[in-house]
Amino acid sequence: MTRPRAAALLLALVLPLVGCSSLTGTGSKGYISGDGQVVVFDAADRDAPITASGTTLDGDSFDLADVRGKPVVVNFWWSLCAPCRSEAPDLIAAADQLGDRATFIGVDIRDTSPDLGLRFQDEFGVPYPSIYDSDGVVALAFAGYIRQGSIPSTVILDAQGRVAATFSGAIPSVRTLVDAVAEAAGDG
Repeated sequence: MTRPRAAALLLALVLPLVGCSSLTGTGSKGYISGDGQVVVFDAADRDAPITASGTTLDGDSFDLADVRGKPVVVNFWWSLCAPCRSEAPDLIAAADQLGDRATFIGVDIRDTSPDLGLRFQDEFGVPYPSIYDSDGVVALAFAGYIRQGSIPSTVILDAQGRVAATFSGAIPSVRTLVDAVAEAAGDG
């Protein structure tokens, strides 16, 4: 095969893949967009509390066991994920609206350095910490509740640390998230 023909064939094979990338020039890195599914678990049907801990983007320690006693909103994200970027203002609004009635924690599962996650948090003014989960240990603790690589995903834990609700994909609205947290607070 001649070089021009090989180059044309390679271009024909690669061009459609580039068009499927989540953001121009970033590649997908295994990113799967969530399907928008919301699952709510009745209090009687909830499994054992989730145990997970890690280091935040700022270098502090965070352990889910330390924030039991009220609902916890755990949001899995990546700074280059378009749906993550579009839902960030809604998560911030929900965190502001709920105040101290819930704890919010992000989990940065795809960035190659904490600095990328910190830039994302600074850009959007995210008021709560995020765990840097480059090794996937925190995400693994939520296996069975979130699809591997599906971001954004949000999990609401009740006051006992049990999964009360999951969102696959961007949260539908601030109201939906606030209502789900209120429900988890009432029956957890």
